[in-house]
Amino acid sequence: ILNTMWTLIAAILVFIMHAGFSLVEVGFTQSKNAVNIIMKNFVTICIGVMSFYFVGYAFMYGGSPDDFIGLTGFFLINVPEQMSGISFEVYFFFQAIFCATCATIVSGAMAERTKFFAYIAFCVIATCFVYPLIGRWIWNSGGFLNKMGFIDFAGGTAVHALGGVAALIGAKMVGPRDGKYKNGKVKAIPGHNIPLGALGVLILWFGWFGFNPGSTLDITSPVTAHAAVTTLLGGAVATLSAMTFSTIRYKKPDAGLTLNGALAGLVGVTAGASIISYVGAIIIGLISGILMILCVEFLDTKLKIDDPVGAISVHGLCGSFGTICIGLFSQEGGLFYGGGIKLLGIQCFGLIIALLVGSILFFITFKLIDKTIGLRVDADEELNGLDNMEHNI
Repeated sequence: ILNTMWTLIAAILVFIMHAGFSLVEVGFTQSKNAVNIIMKNFVTICIGVMSFYFVGYAFMYGGSPDDFIGLTGFFLINVPEQMSGISFEVYFFFQAIFCATCATIVSGAMAERTKFFAYIAFCVIATCFVYPLIGRWIWNSGGFLNKMGFIDFAGGTAVHALGGVAALIGAKMVGPRDGKYKNGKVKAIPGHNIPLGALGVLILWFGWFGFNPGSTLDITSPVTAHAAVTTLLGGAVATLSAMTFSTIRYKKPDAGLTLNGALAGLVGVTAGASIISYVGAIIIGLISGILMILCVEFLDTKLKIDDPVGAISVHGLCGSFGTICIGLFSQEGGLFYGGGIKLLGIQCFGLIIALLVGSILFFITFKLIDKTIGLRVDADEELNGLDNMEHNI
């Protein structure tokens, strides 16, 4: 009963993270698109939950002769009364909120120029099929990556890296915002309300204490408190490293990069929050804050991929980095703890498989959407703002 209650509370904390995502994306973009962003984030929750109820849970945790994908449990019919020692209803609730979180990462990277219903179509496919498929391989006891020993404690790969690669493909295919690049030069389009974005980051950080420690599903385990501390340390040191590095690189501390630094550190420790040491969490967070800034700059200036909120760098890169770091910093089999390179190899292989399959599926998804209903709004709609043109407000 105690563990069921803890998991329910943790799931509610993860649900609150959607408020954080919404505020970050609104604050880091232009005011003329605020309602559109809120609508996308709000609807993402509902689509993710319903998709997971109808088919996602079955694909992820249902019975299967080969464990590639589940074939039972659709509409939650004929499911067990308990999962992992807690009430099934609470277990489903926790997993459904996670499912919705993966999809919402894409909203920010494609903000201000993507059709509302194009994004809706993406959410349906991502939450019905892609996330449950990769999640099954990683978290289901029969999944082939799980059997190999691949570790992703709270979704560094399954949620963040997977969401990041979807954001990368989507942002590339939809193209940059009008006016972002002129004559080969980058023109900054600043967010209209950084304090609102900061509030969003704080709400996300708050929710992360459900996201990571809650993934134990066991409040009595010492791992739960350990994950809370590594989460706290990773976010704090990454904030400081991003602030310091942005000051050195751009002569003044950049507010947006500092805020994203916190998220980069939180993402970086997510995959291994339960098994890395406090020192490991600090090192991972410190490097994540710097990597995020370098990735933002590289995408912006070299690849000309427009990501208004830095979602690709924060979630895609730092989620991948944190997953690999398990092979280095895990206190159980990590290279720096005398475990050799076996775990590091497993982590690299599992990450490559997840991102490769995810990339193929997301590319096909976005291509089909673009060829049917279209990904991008018209130029006049983008100019006048999606709030007015898509929502009549």
